[in-house]
Amino acid sequence: MTEENRVDRLKRLHMRSWRRGIKEMDLVLGKFSDDELERLSEADLDLYDLLLHENDQDMLRWITGQDPVPERYSALFARIAEHARNSGAAS
Repeated sequence: MTEENRVDRLKRLHMRSWRRGIKEMDLVLGKFSDDELERLSEADLDLYDLLLHENDQDMLRWITGQDPVPERYSALFARIAEHARNSGAAS
């Protein structure tokens, strides 16, 4: 198995960001992906990749503040939530 290059990885993560289980998370993660994905470090991309494996219902509860964000995602998810507030994706 060959290692995925950055361009292909960004394309895959972008597609997965826009094709979630719930429309609200499509908008939040898709818009974040459009604007911020290329700026993420490799370590942050690794974490974002893990985040995309989480349940959309859980992430929706995190973005709305109904449940706390798991510690390992807290900094990245704060960045995603801030982007959503600034871009209007969370409204």
